[in-house]
Amino acid sequence: MGVLQPLRLLVDTRLHSEELAWFETNVVRGPYRDDCAIWVGAIGGDGYGRFWVRRGGGERIMVRANRYALAAARDGVALEPSVRALHGCDNPICVRVSLPGEPGLLHVIGGTQRDNMEMMGRARRGGGRPAVRRGIAGAGAAPGEGGRAARGCARRVGRRWGGRGAADLACETSIRSRRRRRRDLRRGSRPRGT
Repeated sequence: MGVLQPLRLLVDTRLHSEELAWFETNVVRGPYRDDCAIWVGAIGGDGYGRFWVRRGGGERIMVRANRYALAAARDGVALEPSVRALHGCDNPICVRVSLPGEPGLLHVIGGTQRDNMEMMGRARRGGGRPAVRRGIAGAGAAPGEGGRAARGCARRVGRRWGGRGAADLACETSIRSRRRRRRDLRRGSRPRGT
Protein backbone atom coordinates (compact mmCIF):
# COMPACT_ATOMS: atom_id res chain seq x y z
CA MET A 1 0.00 0.00 0.00
CA GLY A 2 1.51 3.33 -1.08
CA VAL A 3 1.31 6.73 0.52
CA LEU A 4 -1.84 8.61 -0.38
CA GLN A 5 -1.47 12.19 -1.57
CA PRO A 6 -3.89 14.92 -0.44
CA LEU A 7 -6.67 15.69 -2.88
CA ARG A 8 -7.53 19.02 -4.45
CA LEU A 9 -9.94 20.37 -1.85
CA LEU A 10 -12.55 23.04 -2.45
CA VAL A 11 -14.70 24.36 0.42
CA ASP A 12 -17.24 27.00 -0.57
CA THR A 13 -19.21 28.63 2.27
CA ARG A 14 -22.41 28.70 0.19
CA LEU A 15 -22.21 25.19 -1.31
CA HIS A 16 -20.86 23.48 1.80
CA SER A 17 -22.64 25.40 4.56
CA GLU A 18 -23.98 22.27 6.31
CA GLU A 19 -20.57 20.62 6.14
CA LEU A 20 -18.93 23.74 7.62
CA ALA A 21 -21.51 23.84 10.42
CA TRP A 22 -20.78 20.19 11.23
CA PHE A 23 -17.04 20.93 11.20
CA GLU A 24 -17.52 23.79 13.68
CA THR A 25 -19.39 21.50 16.11
CA ASN A 26 -16.12 19.59 16.48
CA VAL A 27 -14.01 22.65 17.37
CA VAL A 28 -13.42 24.27 20.78
CA ARG A 29 -12.13 27.81 20.35
CA GLY A 30 -10.22 29.69 23.03
CA PRO A 31 -11.35 33.09 24.27
CA TYR A 32 -8.20 34.93 23.17
CA ARG A 33 -7.05 35.87 19.69
CA ASP A 34 -3.86 33.76 19.82
CA ASP A 35 -5.44 30.60 21.31
CA CYS A 36 -5.51 27.34 19.39
CA ALA A 37 -8.83 26.06 18.09
CA ILE A 38 -8.83 22.46 19.34
CA TRP A 39 -10.32 19.72 17.14
CA VAL A 40 -12.45 17.46 19.35
CA GLY A 41 -13.67 15.14 16.59
CA ALA A 42 -11.99 11.98 15.31
CA ILE A 43 -8.20 11.80 15.68
CA GLY A 44 -6.03 9.38 13.71
CA GLY A 45 -3.08 7.36 14.91
CA ASP A 46 -0.71 10.11 13.77
CA GLY A 47 -2.33 12.62 16.15
CA TYR A 48 -4.04 14.75 13.48
CA GLY A 49 -7.78 15.41 13.31
CA ARG A 50 -9.89 13.52 10.77
CA PHE A 51 -12.96 14.86 8.99
CA TRP A 52 -15.10 13.14 6.37
CA VAL A 53 -16.59 14.99 3.42
CA ARG A 54 -18.71 13.96 0.45
CA ARG A 55 -17.53 15.07 -2.97
CA GLY A 56 -18.37 14.19 -6.55
CA GLY A 57 -20.48 11.05 -6.60
CA GLY A 58 -21.34 11.21 -2.89
CA GLU A 59 -18.45 9.01 -1.79
CA ARG A 60 -17.08 9.81 1.67
CA ILE A 61 -13.49 11.05 1.67
CA MET A 62 -11.35 11.51 4.77
CA VAL A 63 -9.31 14.72 5.01
CA ARG A 64 -7.18 16.06 7.83
CA ALA A 65 -9.11 18.58 9.89
CA ASN A 66 -6.33 21.18 9.64
CA ARG A 67 -6.30 20.89 5.83
CA TYR A 68 -10.09 21.28 5.71
CA ALA A 69 -9.87 24.40 7.91
CA LEU A 70 -7.22 25.87 5.58
CA ALA A 71 -9.39 25.17 2.52
CA ALA A 72 -12.44 26.70 4.26
CA ALA A 73 -10.46 29.88 5.01
CA ARG A 74 -9.78 30.28 1.27
CA ASP A 75 -13.58 30.46 0.63
CA GLY A 76 -14.09 29.01 -2.81
CA VAL A 77 -10.44 28.91 -3.94
CA ALA A 78 -9.30 25.29 -4.24
CA LEU A 79 -6.46 24.05 -2.07
CA GLU A 80 -4.07 22.24 -4.40
CA PRO A 81 -2.55 18.86 -3.43
CA SER A 82 0.93 20.41 -3.24
CA VAL A 83 -0.16 22.83 -0.50
CA ARG A 84 0.39 21.41 2.98
CA ALA A 85 -1.37 22.60 6.14
CA LEU A 86 1.55 23.50 8.42
CA HIS A 87 1.37 24.10 12.18
CA GLY A 88 3.30 27.02 13.58
CA CYS A 89 1.90 26.23 17.03
CA ASP A 90 3.19 22.61 17.01
CA ASN A 91 -0.26 21.35 18.01
CA PRO A 92 -1.52 18.72 15.51
CA ILE A 93 -5.15 19.07 16.63
CA CYS A 94 -5.21 22.85 16.13
CA VAL A 95 -7.49 23.98 13.28
CA ARG A 96 -7.18 27.76 13.70
CA VAL A 97 -6.01 29.25 10.41
CA SER A 98 -3.56 32.16 10.56
CA LEU A 99 -4.15 34.62 7.76
CA PRO A 100 -1.22 36.19 5.83
CA GLY A 101 0.16 39.21 7.68
CA GLU A 102 -1.65 38.35 10.91
CA PRO A 103 0.47 39.21 13.98
CA GLY A 104 1.14 36.78 16.82
CA LEU A 105 1.61 33.04 16.92
CA LEU A 106 1.17 31.21 13.63
CA HIS A 107 -1.29 28.36 13.81
CA VAL A 108 -2.32 26.60 10.57
CA ILE A 109 -0.76 28.08 7.44
CA GLY A 110 -0.35 26.91 3.86
CA GLY A 111 3.08 25.89 2.64
CA THR A 112 5.12 23.32 0.75
CA GLN A 113 6.69 20.11 1.99
CA ARG A 114 10.02 21.97 1.99
CA ASP A 115 8.53 24.63 4.30
CA ASN A 116 7.31 21.81 6.54
CA MET A 117 10.79 20.25 6.76
CA GLU A 118 12.38 23.64 7.51
CA MET A 119 9.87 24.29 10.30
CA MET A 120 10.57 20.83 11.73
CA GLY A 121 14.31 21.52 11.73
CA ARG A 122 13.91 24.90 13.44
CA ALA A 123 11.69 23.32 16.09
CA ARG A 124 14.20 20.42 16.51
CA ARG A 125 11.58 17.80 15.66
CA GLY A 126 12.49 14.70 13.69
CA GLY A 127 15.51 14.36 11.42
CA GLY A 128 18.42 12.83 13.28
CA ARG A 129 17.19 12.71 16.84
CA PRO A 130 17.41 9.32 18.57
CA ALA A 131 14.10 7.49 18.56
CA VAL A 132 12.10 7.57 21.78
CA ARG A 133 10.20 4.36 22.41
CA ARG A 134 6.55 4.96 23.25
CA GLY A 135 3.86 2.96 24.96
CA ILE A 136 6.13 0.91 27.25
CA ALA A 137 5.12 0.74 30.92
CA GLY A 138 4.51 4.42 31.47
CA ALA A 139 7.29 5.55 29.12
CA GLY A 140 4.91 7.76 27.18
CA ALA A 141 1.87 7.41 25.01
CA ALA A 142 1.50 5.68 21.70
CA PRO A 143 1.50 7.94 18.63
CA GLY A 144 -1.70 9.97 18.52
CA GLU A 145 -2.46 9.62 22.22
CA GLY A 146 -1.31 13.16 23.04
CA GLY A 147 -3.90 14.66 20.72
CA ARG A 148 -6.58 12.36 22.09
CA ALA A 149 -5.72 13.38 25.67
CA ALA A 150 -5.93 17.08 24.81
CA ARG A 151 -9.21 16.53 22.96
CA GLY A 152 -10.61 14.65 25.95
CA CYS A 153 -9.75 17.37 28.44
CA ALA A 154 -11.21 20.04 26.12
CA ARG A 155 -14.45 18.07 25.96
CA ARG A 156 -14.65 17.39 29.72
CA VAL A 157 -13.79 20.87 30.92
CA GLY A 158 -15.86 22.56 28.22
CA ARG A 159 -18.92 20.55 29.26
CA ARG A 160 -18.40 20.94 33.00
CA TRP A 161 -17.94 24.69 33.17
CA GLY A 162 -19.16 25.75 29.76
CA GLY A 163 -16.19 28.09 29.53
CA ARG A 164 -13.78 27.81 26.65
CA GLY A 165 -11.07 29.52 28.68
CA ALA A 166 -11.20 26.72 31.23
CA ALA A 167 -10.89 24.14 28.43
CA ASP A 168 -7.81 25.87 27.05
CA LEU A 169 -6.23 26.06 30.50
CA ALA A 170 -6.82 22.37 31.15
CA CYS A 171 -5.49 21.38 27.73
CA GLU A 172 -2.44 23.59 28.07
CA THR A 173 -1.75 22.04 31.47
CA SER A 174 -2.14 18.57 29.97
CA ILE A 175 0.21 19.42 27.10
CA ARG A 176 2.79 20.95 29.47
CA SER A 177 2.76 17.86 31.71
CA ARG A 178 3.25 15.55 28.67
CA ARG A 179 6.17 17.68 27.51
CA ARG A 180 7.66 17.53 31.03
CA ARG A 181 7.36 13.71 31.06
CA ARG A 182 9.04 13.45 27.65
CA ARG A 183 11.85 15.78 28.74
CA ASP A 184 12.39 13.75 31.91
CA LEU A 185 12.50 10.53 29.89
CA ARG A 186 15.07 11.99 27.47
CA ARG A 187 17.24 13.10 30.40
CA GLY A 188 16.99 9.67 31.96
CA SER A 189 15.34 10.92 35.15
CA ARG A 190 12.23 9.48 36.66
CA PRO A 191 9.02 11.19 35.42
CA ARG A 192 6.99 13.17 37.95
CA GLY A 193 4.17 11.33 39.63
CA THR A 194 5.72 7.84 39.31
